[in-house]
Amino acid sequence: MAIEVSASGAFKGKPVNQYRLTSETGVGVDIIGYGCVVRDWRVPVNGALRSVVLGFDDFELYPEHSPHFGSLAGRVANRIKSASFEVGGKHYALPANAGALQLHGGAEGLGYQVWDGEIDSGTNAVRFTHFSPDGAMGYPGNVNFAATYRLTGNRLRLELEATTDRATPISLVQHQYFNLGTGNDVLDHHVQVNSSAYTELGPDLCPSGAILPSAGTQYDLRAGRTMRDGAGNAVGYDINLVLDTGRSHADPIATVRGPDGALTLKLWSDRPGVQVYNGLWTDIAVPGLAGKRYGKHAGLCLEDQAFPDAVHNPHFPSVMHSPERPYSHWCEFEIA
Repeated sequence: MAIEVSASGAFKGKPVNQYRLTSETGVGVDIIGYGCVVRDWRVPVNGALRSVVLGFDDFELYPEHSPHFGSLAGRVANRIKSASFEVGGKHYALPANAGALQLHGGAEGLGYQVWDGEIDSGTNAVRFTHFSPDGAMGYPGNVNFAATYRLTGNRLRLELEATTDRATPISLVQHQYFNLGTGNDVLDHHVQVNSSAYTELGPDLCPSGAILPSAGTQYDLRAGRTMRDGAGNAVGYDINLVLDTGRSHADPIATVRGPDGALTLKLWSDRPGVQVYNGLWTDIAVPGLAGKRYGKHAGLCLEDQAFPDAVHNPHFPSVMHSPERPYSHWCEFEIA
Protein backbone atom coordinates (compact mmCIF):
# COMPACT_ATOMS: atom_id res chain seq x y z
CA MET A 1 0.00 0.00 0.00
CA ALA A 2 1.08 3.57 -0.64
CA ILE A 3 2.79 5.43 2.18
CA GLU A 4 1.10 8.76 2.88
CA VAL A 5 3.36 11.72 3.62
CA SER A 6 1.90 14.90 5.09
CA ALA A 7 3.06 18.03 6.88
CA SER A 8 2.76 17.68 10.65
CA GLY A 9 4.23 20.97 11.82
CA ALA A 10 7.59 22.63 12.33
CA PHE A 11 10.21 22.68 15.08
CA LYS A 12 12.99 25.27 15.36
CA GLY A 13 12.42 26.24 11.75
CA LYS A 14 12.55 22.70 10.41
CA PRO A 15 9.47 21.09 8.82
CA VAL A 16 8.18 17.95 10.51
CA ASN A 17 6.60 15.39 8.22
CA GLN A 18 4.29 12.52 9.13
CA TYR A 19 4.58 9.13 7.42
CA ARG A 20 1.51 6.91 7.50
CA LEU A 21 2.18 3.20 7.00
CA THR A 22 -0.78 0.88 6.35
CA SER A 23 -0.57 -2.90 6.09
CA GLU A 24 -2.58 -5.56 4.31
CA THR A 25 -4.23 -6.49 7.63
CA GLY A 26 -5.53 -2.95 8.15
CA VAL A 27 -2.98 -1.85 10.75
CA GLY A 28 -2.01 1.82 10.55
CA VAL A 29 1.11 3.43 12.04
CA ASP A 30 1.82 7.17 11.93
CA ILE A 31 5.44 8.23 12.48
CA ILE A 32 6.69 11.81 12.55
CA GLY A 33 10.18 13.10 11.84
CA TYR A 34 10.47 14.79 15.23
CA GLY A 35 12.24 12.22 17.41
CA CYS A 36 11.03 9.40 15.10
CA VAL A 37 7.89 9.49 17.22
CA VAL A 38 5.29 6.78 16.60
CA ARG A 39 2.41 9.24 16.96
CA ASP A 40 -0.43 6.74 16.56
CA TRP A 41 -0.75 2.99 16.02
CA ARG A 42 -4.15 1.57 15.08
CA VAL A 43 -5.11 -2.11 15.09
CA PRO A 44 -8.42 -3.62 13.86
CA VAL A 45 -10.64 -4.89 16.67
CA ASN A 46 -14.15 -6.17 15.94
CA GLY A 47 -14.47 -4.19 12.73
CA ALA A 48 -13.11 -0.93 14.14
CA LEU A 49 -9.65 0.56 14.63
CA ARG A 50 -8.25 0.84 18.16
CA SER A 51 -5.34 3.14 19.02
CA VAL A 52 -2.82 1.20 21.11
CA VAL A 53 -0.27 3.90 21.97
CA LEU A 54 -0.28 7.21 23.83
CA GLY A 55 0.32 10.34 21.80
CA PHE A 56 -1.07 13.69 20.68
CA ASP A 57 -3.24 14.72 17.75
CA ASP A 58 -1.41 18.06 17.45
CA PHE A 59 2.35 18.11 16.89
CA GLU A 60 2.72 21.38 18.79
CA LEU A 61 2.04 19.53 22.06
CA TYR A 62 5.06 17.23 21.75
CA PRO A 63 7.98 19.57 22.52
CA GLU A 64 6.44 20.86 25.75
CA HIS A 65 4.29 18.02 27.07
CA SER A 66 5.56 14.66 25.81
CA PRO A 67 7.37 12.32 28.24
CA HIS A 68 9.07 10.67 25.25
CA PHE A 69 5.75 9.39 23.85
CA GLY A 70 6.73 7.04 21.01
CA SER A 71 10.17 8.56 20.51
CA LEU A 72 13.69 7.26 19.98
CA ALA A 73 15.76 8.19 23.02
CA GLY A 74 19.54 8.65 22.93
CA ARG A 75 22.42 9.13 22.29
CA VAL A 76 22.44 7.08 25.48
CA ALA A 77 19.03 6.01 26.70
CA ASN A 78 17.98 5.76 30.33
CA ARG A 79 20.09 7.17 33.18
CA ILE A 80 23.75 8.14 33.44
CA LYS A 81 24.99 8.67 36.97
CA SER A 82 26.50 12.06 37.78
CA ALA A 83 25.78 13.11 34.17
CA SER A 84 29.34 12.26 33.22
CA PHE A 85 31.64 9.49 32.04
CA GLU A 86 35.19 8.85 30.88
CA VAL A 87 36.50 7.61 27.54
CA GLY A 88 40.19 6.95 27.05
CA GLY A 89 41.03 8.73 30.29
CA LYS A 90 39.17 11.91 29.32
CA HIS A 91 36.26 13.16 31.43
CA TYR A 92 33.05 14.20 29.69
CA ALA A 93 30.47 16.29 31.55
CA LEU A 94 26.91 16.07 30.25
CA PRO A 95 24.00 18.45 30.83
CA ALA A 96 21.93 16.94 33.63
CA ASN A 97 18.16 16.84 33.10
CA ALA A 98 16.95 14.52 35.89
CA GLY A 99 18.39 15.82 39.12
CA ALA A 100 22.11 15.04 39.01
CA LEU A 101 21.59 12.49 36.23
CA GLN A 102 21.33 12.66 32.51
CA LEU A 103 18.22 10.86 31.24
CA HIS A 104 17.60 9.70 27.64
CA GLY A 105 20.42 11.73 26.12
CA GLY A 106 19.58 15.06 27.72
CA ALA A 107 17.14 17.87 27.06
CA GLU A 108 18.24 18.05 23.41
CA GLY A 109 18.77 14.34 22.83
CA LEU A 110 17.73 12.40 19.74
CA GLY A 111 14.08 12.30 20.81
CA TYR A 112 13.98 16.12 20.47
CA GLN A 113 15.63 16.35 17.05
CA VAL A 114 14.03 16.54 13.61
CA TRP A 115 15.15 13.56 11.52
CA ASP A 116 15.08 13.31 7.73
CA GLY A 117 12.71 10.67 6.35
CA GLU A 118 12.80 8.65 3.14
CA ILE A 119 10.06 6.24 2.15
CA ASP A 120 10.52 2.76 0.69
CA SER A 121 7.15 1.83 -0.72
CA GLY A 122 8.44 -1.52 -1.93
CA THR A 123 8.91 -2.78 1.62
CA ASN A 124 6.33 -0.50 3.30
CA ALA A 125 9.05 1.23 5.28
CA VAL A 126 10.38 4.65 6.17
CA ARG A 127 14.05 5.26 6.92
CA PHE A 128 15.00 8.19 9.15
CA THR A 129 18.50 9.63 9.35
CA HIS A 130 20.12 12.19 11.63
CA PHE A 131 23.63 13.57 11.98
CA SER A 132 24.72 14.31 15.55
CA PRO A 133 27.89 16.44 15.65
CA ASP A 134 30.82 16.03 18.01
CA GLY A 135 29.90 17.61 21.34
CA ALA A 136 26.13 17.28 20.97
CA MET A 137 24.70 17.08 24.52
CA GLY A 138 28.29 16.67 25.74
CA TYR A 139 29.07 13.45 23.84
CA PRO A 140 32.24 12.96 21.80
CA GLY A 141 32.26 11.97 18.16
CA ASN A 142 30.39 12.75 14.98
CA VAL A 143 27.64 10.15 14.69
CA ASN A 144 25.36 9.27 11.79
CA PHE A 145 22.15 7.63 13.00
CA ALA A 146 19.58 5.70 10.97
CA ALA A 147 16.25 4.20 12.02
CA THR A 148 14.09 2.11 9.69
CA TYR A 149 10.47 1.31 10.54
CA ARG A 150 8.87 -1.45 8.46
CA LEU A 151 5.21 -2.54 8.76
CA THR A 152 4.24 -6.04 7.63
CA GLY A 153 0.81 -7.32 8.60
CA ASN A 154 0.49 -6.79 12.35
CA ARG A 155 4.26 -6.49 12.88
CA LEU A 156 6.28 -3.30 13.13
CA ARG A 157 10.04 -3.84 12.91
CA LEU A 158 12.60 -1.22 13.91
CA GLU A 159 16.22 -1.44 12.77
CA LEU A 160 18.71 1.03 14.26
CA GLU A 161 22.23 1.82 13.05
CA ALA A 162 24.92 4.30 13.96
CA THR A 163 28.48 4.97 12.79
CA THR A 164 30.96 7.21 14.58
CA ASP A 165 34.41 8.63 13.87
CA ARG A 166 35.70 8.08 17.43
CA ALA A 167 34.98 6.04 20.55
CA THR A 168 31.71 7.10 22.16
CA PRO A 169 28.83 5.51 24.07
CA ILE A 170 25.66 4.80 22.06
CA SER A 171 22.53 3.08 23.34
CA LEU A 172 19.15 3.86 21.79
CA VAL A 173 15.67 2.86 22.91
CA GLN A 174 12.18 2.96 21.44
CA HIS A 175 9.84 4.58 23.96
CA GLN A 176 6.31 3.51 23.01
CA TYR A 177 3.64 3.88 25.69
CA PHE A 178 1.13 1.09 25.05
CA ASN A 179 -2.45 0.69 26.20
CA LEU A 180 -4.07 -2.31 24.51
CA GLY A 181 -7.45 -1.73 26.13
CA THR A 182 -9.98 1.08 26.22
CA GLY A 183 -9.58 2.12 29.88
CA ASN A 184 -7.55 4.92 31.42
CA ASP A 185 -4.75 2.75 32.83
CA VAL A 186 -2.75 -0.40 32.13
CA LEU A 187 -2.93 -1.97 35.58
CA ASP A 188 -5.04 -4.90 34.36
CA HIS A 189 -2.76 -5.76 31.44
CA HIS A 190 -1.16 -9.20 31.90
CA VAL A 191 2.60 -8.81 31.42
CA GLN A 192 5.06 -11.67 30.92
CA VAL A 193 8.82 -11.17 30.44
CA ASN A 194 11.51 -13.84 29.98
CA SER A 195 13.82 -12.52 32.65
CA SER A 196 15.05 -14.03 35.92
CA ALA A 197 17.11 -11.06 37.17
CA TYR A 198 17.14 -7.27 37.37
CA THR A 199 19.62 -4.46 37.87
CA GLU A 200 19.21 -3.19 41.42
CA LEU A 201 18.48 0.52 41.76
CA GLY A 202 20.09 3.00 44.09
CA PRO A 203 18.16 5.88 45.67
CA ASP A 204 18.77 8.02 42.57
CA LEU A 205 17.06 5.38 40.35
CA CYS A 206 20.43 4.55 38.76
CA PRO A 207 21.70 0.97 38.98
CA SER A 208 23.79 0.16 42.04
CA GLY A 209 25.84 -2.23 39.91
CA ALA A 210 24.30 -5.35 41.44
CA ILE A 211 22.39 -7.84 39.29
CA LEU A 212 19.90 -9.63 41.53
CA PRO A 213 17.61 -12.65 41.02
CA SER A 214 13.99 -11.61 40.60
CA ALA A 215 12.45 -14.76 42.14
CA GLY A 216 10.17 -13.79 45.02
CA THR A 217 10.02 -10.12 43.99
CA GLN A 218 7.52 -8.07 42.01
CA TYR A 219 10.06 -8.09 39.18
CA ASP A 220 9.62 -11.81 38.49
CA LEU A 221 7.38 -11.65 35.44
CA ARG A 222 8.29 -15.05 33.99
CA ALA A 223 4.84 -16.51 34.68
CA GLY A 224 3.11 -13.20 33.96
CA ARG A 225 0.98 -10.99 36.19
CA THR A 226 -1.09 -7.84 36.18
CA MET A 227 0.18 -4.54 37.55
CA ARG A 228 -1.79 -4.92 40.80
CA ASP A 229 -1.00 -6.57 44.12
CA GLY A 230 -3.19 -9.12 45.91
CA ALA A 231 -5.34 -6.34 47.35
CA GLY A 232 -5.93 -4.80 43.94
CA ASN A 233 -3.63 -1.84 44.52
CA ALA A 234 -1.38 -0.47 41.78
CA VAL A 235 2.19 -1.79 41.60
CA GLY A 236 4.68 0.64 40.10
CA TYR A 237 7.34 -0.50 37.63
CA ASP A 238 10.37 1.44 36.41
CA ILE A 239 13.07 -1.22 36.30
CA ASN A 240 15.58 -2.79 33.92
CA LEU A 241 15.02 -6.53 33.64
CA VAL A 242 17.99 -8.65 32.58
CA LEU A 243 16.93 -10.89 29.73
CA ASP A 244 17.89 -14.53 29.91
CA THR A 245 21.18 -15.22 28.14
CA GLY A 246 21.38 -17.96 25.56
CA ARG A 247 17.81 -17.30 24.49
CA SER A 248 16.72 -17.73 20.90
CA HIS A 249 16.00 -14.43 19.17
CA ALA A 250 13.12 -16.22 17.47
CA ASP A 251 11.29 -16.23 20.82
CA PRO A 252 9.58 -13.08 22.12
CA ILE A 253 11.17 -11.45 25.15
CA ALA A 254 7.80 -10.17 26.36
CA THR A 255 4.11 -10.92 25.87
CA VAL A 256 1.34 -8.59 27.04
CA ARG A 257 -2.36 -9.42 26.97
CA GLY A 258 -4.87 -6.56 27.05
CA PRO A 259 -7.53 -6.46 29.76
CA ASP A 260 -10.44 -7.31 27.45
CA GLY A 261 -8.55 -10.11 25.73
CA ALA A 262 -8.97 -8.52 22.31
CA LEU A 263 -5.27 -7.79 21.70
CA THR A 264 -1.95 -9.38 22.57
CA LEU A 265 1.44 -7.71 22.14
CA LYS A 266 4.65 -9.63 21.54
CA LEU A 267 8.13 -8.10 21.48
CA TRP A 268 11.32 -9.53 19.98
CA SER A 269 14.72 -7.91 20.42
CA ASP A 270 18.47 -8.48 20.31
CA ARG A 271 19.12 -6.30 23.40
CA PRO A 272 20.30 -7.70 26.78
CA GLY A 273 17.67 -5.90 28.85
CA VAL A 274 14.21 -4.34 28.82
CA GLN A 275 12.96 -1.44 30.93
CA VAL A 276 9.45 -2.14 32.20
CA TYR A 277 7.73 1.14 33.02
CA ASN A 278 4.01 1.46 33.68
CA GLY A 279 3.61 5.22 33.67
CA LEU A 280 4.44 5.64 37.33
CA TRP A 281 5.27 9.32 36.79
CA THR A 282 2.81 10.08 33.97
CA ASP A 283 0.58 13.13 34.47
CA ILE A 284 -0.12 15.01 31.25
CA ALA A 285 -1.80 18.41 31.49
CA VAL A 286 -3.17 18.44 27.94
CA PRO A 287 -5.46 16.05 26.02
CA GLY A 288 -3.96 13.10 24.15
CA LEU A 289 -5.20 11.20 21.12
CA ALA A 290 -8.95 11.68 20.55
CA GLY A 291 -9.06 13.95 23.60
CA LYS A 292 -8.08 11.23 26.07
CA ARG A 293 -6.46 12.31 29.34
CA TYR A 294 -3.27 10.56 30.43
CA GLY A 295 -2.69 10.22 34.16
CA LYS A 296 -0.70 7.86 36.34
CA HIS A 297 -0.29 4.35 34.84
CA ALA A 298 -1.85 5.44 31.52
CA GLY A 299 0.69 3.51 29.47
CA LEU A 300 3.10 0.58 29.56
CA CYS A 301 6.62 0.90 28.12
CA LEU A 302 8.77 -2.07 27.16
CA GLU A 303 12.08 -0.40 26.31
CA ASP A 304 14.45 -3.02 24.90
CA GLN A 305 17.88 -1.70 25.75
CA ALA A 306 21.41 -2.04 26.99
CA PHE A 307 21.59 -1.72 30.78
CA PRO A 308 21.24 1.77 32.26
CA ASP A 309 24.46 3.48 33.38
CA ALA A 310 26.60 0.90 31.60
CA VAL A 311 29.29 3.59 31.22
CA HIS A 312 29.99 3.25 34.97
CA ASN A 313 29.57 -0.52 35.27
CA PRO A 314 32.20 -2.39 33.25
CA HIS A 315 30.57 -5.75 34.06
CA PHE A 316 27.43 -4.65 32.18
CA PRO A 317 27.27 -5.26 28.40
CA SER A 318 29.32 -2.49 26.78
CA VAL A 319 27.68 0.52 25.12
CA MET A 320 30.97 1.81 23.73
CA HIS A 321 31.16 2.08 19.96
CA SER A 322 33.86 3.18 17.55
CA PRO A 323 34.67 3.25 13.83
CA GLU A 324 35.58 -0.42 14.18
CA ARG A 325 32.46 -1.25 16.21
CA PRO A 326 29.38 0.42 14.69
CA TYR A 327 26.06 0.32 16.49
CA SER A 328 23.19 -1.91 15.40
CA HIS A 329 19.99 -2.90 17.18
CA TRP A 330 16.66 -4.35 16.12
CA CYS A 331 13.30 -4.99 17.71
CA GLU A 332 9.93 -6.10 16.43
CA PHE A 333 6.41 -5.72 17.81
CA GLU A 334 3.34 -7.71 16.88
CA ILE A 335 -0.07 -6.58 18.11
CA ALA A 336 -2.97 -8.79 17.11
